[in-house]
Amino acid sequence: MKTIWMFMLLITGSLLAAAQEKDLLSGKYDVAKLQQLLTPQARWEPFPRLQNREAWARADQEAGKALIAKAEGYINYVWPGIPATKSLLIARSGNRSEYEAISFQKRQVLGTLLLAEIFENKGRFIDPIVNGVWSVCEESFWGVNAHLPRGAQYKGLVDVTAPFVDLFAAETATFLAWVDYYLGAKLDEVSPQIRKRIYYETNRRIFVPLMTNHHGWMGSNAAGRRPNNWNPWICSNWLNAVLLLEKDDSKRAAAVHKLLGVLDNFLNPYPADGGCDEGPGYWGAAAASLYDNVSMLNLATNNAFSYMYSSPKFRNMGQFIYKAQISDTYFLNFADAVPKPGMAASMIYRYGKDIKDPDMMKFGAFYIQDDAKGSIGRFQFFRNFFSLFMQDELNSAAKGLPLPADVWWPDLQVMAARDHAGRTDGFYVAAKGGNNDESHNHNDIGNYIVYYNGKPVLIDIGSGTYTARTFSSQRYDVWFNRSDYHNVPTVNGRPQQPGPSFKATDVAYKNGKGYSEISMDIAASYPKEAGISQWKRSVRLNKGKNVEVKDVFKTDNMQGYTQHLMTCFPVEVVQPGTLVVHAEQDFYVRYPAAKFTVKVEQVPMNNEEDQGVKRQWGERIYRINLEAVNPAAAGEVKLTIAPR
Repeated sequence: MKTIWMFMLLITGSLLAAAQEKDLLSGKYDVAKLQQLLTPQARWEPFPRLQNREAWARADQEAGKALIAKAEGYINYVWPGIPATKSLLIARSGNRSEYEAISFQKRQVLGTLLLAEIFENKGRFIDPIVNGVWSVCEESFWGVNAHLPRGAQYKGLVDVTAPFVDLFAAETATFLAWVDYYLGAKLDEVSPQIRKRIYYETNRRIFVPLMTNHHGWMGSNAAGRRPNNWNPWICSNWLNAVLLLEKDDSKRAAAVHKLLGVLDNFLNPYPADGGCDEGPGYWGAAAASLYDNVSMLNLATNNAFSYMYSSPKFRNMGQFIYKAQISDTYFLNFADAVPKPGMAASMIYRYGKDIKDPDMMKFGAFYIQDDAKGSIGRFQFFRNFFSLFMQDELNSAAKGLPLPADVWWPDLQVMAARDHAGRTDGFYVAAKGGNNDESHNHNDIGNYIVYYNGKPVLIDIGSGTYTARTFSSQRYDVWFNRSDYHNVPTVNGRPQQPGPSFKATDVAYKNGKGYSEISMDIAASYPKEAGISQWKRSVRLNKGKNVEVKDVFKTDNMQGYTQHLMTCFPVEVVQPGTLVVHAEQDFYVRYPAAKFTVKVEQVPMNNEEDQGVKRQWGERIYRINLEAVNPAAAGEVKLTIAPR
């Protein structure tokens, strides 16, 4: 008991320190001091220049060979335009993937050609790069059609007279900025107009709009919802581009100063516990993008922002990624998170190294893949330059998965627990409280997942393929965003509702020898029409034994309720009171037979959104509906999940 109390005191102290941090980035230096700290653009060398062949000989030569081999297939690449009809699809059918496929491939080809030319330095790839730069500069919009303003005046096409910056417009600026940095002299030999065009287009599309217009992602919205991953992700690319391209050092410093304030709008309200409500997949563009900004700032200022690495909140934000791990493949995936996200291994390793966390370093090193050499990744192109000079360190680094036994994020109101620290055998359980206005929200208060031996049993579907409905007023018409397709009840025919007032209350967490448990009242997550005065839910892992889910409820007028359970495996009722989930090994869900009838349905998956679900979980999703029989207005019910 003394050990537990000491542990809780340490956590509390850390969270209090994190909660007191404010304006960590913008409050340190005024714009004049910042200009003094920033290495002037003409002298800044974040990574070795093209002419420094000795330095590039020390870069990852295996990666270089793979990049050159891939780039050779792009020498005759025909750079496509993006037809207006591809953009119009977002308004006509809701499709965004066809537009994105063209746009994203062009940038991946450009980045691959650039890195190949840097390694080879023979000029073979210059003309294809010039064609790529010119083609990108001639696009009407550098972003994607899903991010265009809605309304009759747009209908799926951009207003070219009013540039604005979305995620992928900012990403585009980064690609062009690094082309200019590495190949400037070679481009000038072809024509001085190329670099002139790069700056002109980046300035009018990125720098001027960001300095003169407020963008919604820069701060909290009118309802008070804090910024999500767009904020640090866009800022990281804005920072790359302005540091590399802006020759006027006073403008450059002013842009960085504004950017720091925008980042603090993300960081200030971020939970002190470091929990990412967007999930591990988006962590790579949220907390990790904040780290991208800090690491690039340190390159530009001779480590004037290294103090960030000792910030408790900044450390907690980084450590979220390995604390949210289920097994080497699966991660916690509430909301729009996917269950099997890719890991940006070298970036995670660097983050861990900078905050002096050996567990995070081992975790990052674990995901280093030799067969990934030659791939530049889809986004955050600049991360490649860090990793290309780390191959020896990464190859010799200790590798491992921390897999903590118990994790509690009090601000996020999420519990995770497993049978054994450092191992995936046995149970893994996670459950959440929170509210139904979280970033990438699903209506999922009281939801939980159960894994065994690192494999799924009861699941959260997560997200599917994004379409026009995904971030619109029709969001909750998509089945996997609704509470009746999560492991929570529908009461009196009423599912949970979206919005900040629909939330968990009386949330509590406790753990002890052999158990971990979260409890909460989920009544407030339902509309008044559901007639719920109390619905106390607890999710408890009895380590090495079973999972218990207990609901104690009081209603004004109970007409009926249904407990929903989601899985990707076939289900059958073996006898009243016991159903079996035919996962990799059979798993038994026991329920009071007198209180429920059971219906199992295979969820139809025929829409475009469902294709993303199939990629993650396979062709079949099943919903188990435990329908209450003659329920009383008040009562108690317990489900037990066990492997036998």
